[in-house]
Amino acid sequence: MGTIFKIYTNILRKYPLITSSVQTGALMITGDVIAQTVIEGNSLKTLNFVRTTQFGIIGLFFVGPTLTTWYRFLDKSIGSKGTSVVLKKLTLDQCVFAPTFIVAFLSVLGTVQQHDIKFITNEIKKNYTDILINNYKLWPLVQLGNFYIVPVQYQVLIVQIVALIWNTYLSWKTQSSSSHKVKELSIQD
Repeated sequence: MGTIFKIYTNILRKYPLITSSVQTGALMITGDVIAQTVIEGNSLKTLNFVRTTQFGIIGLFFVGPTLTTWYRFLDKSIGSKGTSVVLKKLTLDQCVFAPTFIVAFLSVLGTVQQHDIKFITNEIKKNYTDILINNYKLWPLVQLGNFYIVPVQYQVLIVQIVALIWNTYLSWKTQSSSSHKVKELSIQD
């Protein structure tokens, strides 16, 4: 296990953005598969691979790069040690980044799923408050530990491990209205 961690650390040091993005994509795929199988009760045979791929793409090209850039920005502009530094990072993360990122995530998800702007806007209006409230139930404590204990190069990894739960929730939450729409269309046909 130590050898794998050393290899990972070396790759992360040489290619931080790519490594964090790939791991984020993989973990978002995992979160969607968990949402589809465990929460929604689908079998692996009936897995919606398009949806799973969409979550992977969003993780690879949007979430991973965004988080990596954000944590590096916080580290460079605020610092990396001390209680006041951690509290400043936490405040910025939860009061500025999280509310903005949720809107951006829902917009990117809707775009990747080829929904029109009206649908995306309605989804944001419908889901934003619930997602933000649930964000505040999980992430402040996680980020407090992350900013206080974890070196910046591993912060995206820690967040994405915890995010297996979060990504499962986001997948379920953002897809529940889409699946209802599909069910409604099937009933009307």
